[in-house]
Amino acid sequence: MKGDRVEIVVDAGDTTRTYEVVASRAGRRVETAVRRGVVEVSEVTRSGSVVRTARFMATRVLALVEQPVPREAPGEGPLGEDPRS
Repeated sequence: MKGDRVEIVVDAGDTTRTYEVVASRAGRRVETAVRRGVVEVSEVTRSGSVVRTARFMATRVLALVEQPVPREAPGEGPLGEDPRS
């Protein structure tokens, strides 16, 4: 789903840094996981293959913002109209 995006704000000592992981092509998604003190953000294909991964120490992560692409309800057009009418 093109448009899936995750923003990560990390403490870099005297300042903060913001990183973005974006699903770069249609059909891909961005997944997040927190394991053993590490935050892992991965771009994944439809088949489940990992394209790229960003890893951050969990103690340094200040914010993790997931922004999914807005999805339309089935049968509705962009203006909420039924395309069959």
